[in-house]
Amino acid sequence: MQRTDIANPAYFHKVVDCQYACPAHTPVPEYIRLIAHGRYSDAYMINWVSNVFPGILGRTCDRPCEPACRRGRVEENNGADPEPVAICRLKRVAADMKSDVGARMPKAGASNGRRIACIGAGPASLTVARDLAPLGYEVTVYDGEAKAGGFIRTQIPRFRLPESVIDEETGYILDLGVKFKSGERIESMKALMQQGYDAIFVGCGAPRGRNLELPGRQEAAANIHIGIDWLASVSFGHVTSIGKRVIVLGGGNTAMDCCRSSRRLGGTDVKVIVRSGFDEMKASPWEKEDAMHEGIPIINFHVPKAFVHEGGKLTGMTFEIVKAVYDARGKRSLVPTGEPEAFFACDDVLVAVGQENAFPWIERDSGIAFDEHGLPVLDKTSLQASVPNVFFGGDSAFGPKNIITAVAHGHDAAVSIDRFLNGEDVRVRPDPMVNLVSQKMGIHEWSYDNDTANDSRYKVPWAKAEKALASIKVEVELGFDVATAVKEAGRCLNCDVETVFAEPLCIECDACVDICPMDCITFTENGEEAELRTRLKAPALNLAQDLYVSGGLKTGRVMVKDEDVCLHCGLCAERCPTGAWDMQKFLLKMTPAGPAARDSGRAEPALRQAQGERVSGQVQGERVGVRGAAA
Repeated sequence: MQRTDIANPAYFHKVVDCQYACPAHTPVPEYIRLIAHGRYSDAYMINWVSNVFPGILGRTCDRPCEPACRRGRVEENNGADPEPVAICRLKRVAADMKSDVGARMPKAGASNGRRIACIGAGPASLTVARDLAPLGYEVTVYDGEAKAGGFIRTQIPRFRLPESVIDEETGYILDLGVKFKSGERIESMKALMQQGYDAIFVGCGAPRGRNLELPGRQEAAANIHIGIDWLASVSFGHVTSIGKRVIVLGGGNTAMDCCRSSRRLGGTDVKVIVRSGFDEMKASPWEKEDAMHEGIPIINFHVPKAFVHEGGKLTGMTFEIVKAVYDARGKRSLVPTGEPEAFFACDDVLVAVGQENAFPWIERDSGIAFDEHGLPVLDKTSLQASVPNVFFGGDSAFGPKNIITAVAHGHDAAVSIDRFLNGEDVRVRPDPMVNLVSQKMGIHEWSYDNDTANDSRYKVPWAKAEKALASIKVEVELGFDVATAVKEAGRCLNCDVETVFAEPLCIECDACVDICPMDCITFTENGEEAELRTRLKAPALNLAQDLYVSGGLKTGRVMVKDEDVCLHCGLCAERCPTGAWDMQKFLLKMTPAGPAARDSGRAEPALRQAQGERVSGQVQGERVGVRGAAA
């Protein structure tokens, strides 16, 4: 194997598993340390630069960072199913406990004469506005509703996300001088194109819920509701009750919101029925757990066959019972078991079997090309459509995903729009901004505590069931208090504080090998990667994680470290008699739209500050609880 090039930002970025997995690449360990120090406003601002909606995402994020968390795969003797750090809920701590950050927000930039239209006021469009308004672009956001937020406001129930949080975080963006055209739904793309906008961003989401055309659908239509439309009606107060017996069809997060909302609006017998197995449901594991915690059963492997009614009044549904059968290639088929059809009585049915894009307002002769699935034909890197000054993002780009993916699309689209309007190739992505700084405070002392906390994941407290289920507006999760937040932050393994090896200083004494608690360091002969992985002190079986390989040592051997299970505890650096090992904090920040993201210029400090960027300074000698590098 070749010597690892740690100067390549991509290498250590991949080692920081949580940040790497986040679509917006939020520097997770950095803000968790700040929370442990009680620096909530600093932690909030670091989040705000990357994910734009810390308070919203701290309650509703799909959490792609958590399955990637190193903690979940290196814990020993800590339960049958070790759990990751509660990254998402710590984000909420920063939002809930911060002071007033209004003065730290960027301001609208001096006008550059360019006009941008954003269609839809959801997370993708608002992110575009947040990135471009400080650069002097005149951004106008159109939305058919009275308030900004898009599906954040209309689809997520208030018991999960209070409206005050949405108002606050959408307000930060609108206060940048963004023109918000509320109640103005775009009916014609061609008409909008004729208004002379320099660029148009489409972030209208996937606004149409899929229907389920089965026998009885038309006759019993009064009590059969499309899930996302019903949730919007609940959000706006148009629907305040539902029948006692409710069936929710579908296995995604929308179905979980539908069933939990039904419990709060009068449903006493609410059940979710899905055609797939429980583990194959698209809903996040915690969403399923929350529904079952509220007494809602999930019935699997039932394929809906018909809506049963009497004289147009819905009385129930029939289902075919199936099982999963896999062929030699692992492809799954649902095969009837031969059991009699199941019947479930109900008063209402909520259909939450998926969402799809709907662009009836984009004329097919507008020049914007669509594929056979009705999705726009886009460059996957730049998000540019076949009309050069039109860009898409969020659910409207590639179909329904989640809020944090929409935010990532917004950042990418803003870079593309800025480069396009400055005559540069929109497919080129700017390099990230990177720091790699030693944490050394003395010969063998770092601003870093290597005592790893053995605590299990702390649970977020809930409101009492009788109170939470009595109202659609009572927030269920109460959030961590300060003491619990500090303890949960102490579970972070600080994967961004890297073990950096300097082979000229190594005397091959193997002291680091002896002290490593994970047996992840080996001094051995070099070889091909597949073979080398098998003869390390502990075989490196996770091919998704890299090996850190040094150059040749004096004996001709190389140092090989398995990045998969390293705890970043620093014991190797503390034990090394020659200082061959060092602990260096790696900080990667994605480059936002603006001069730094262009070929023709670099960002000045004043501009970076205008973009809302804030990097916390080194605090010499400060330690975080039982575990953590200094902020």
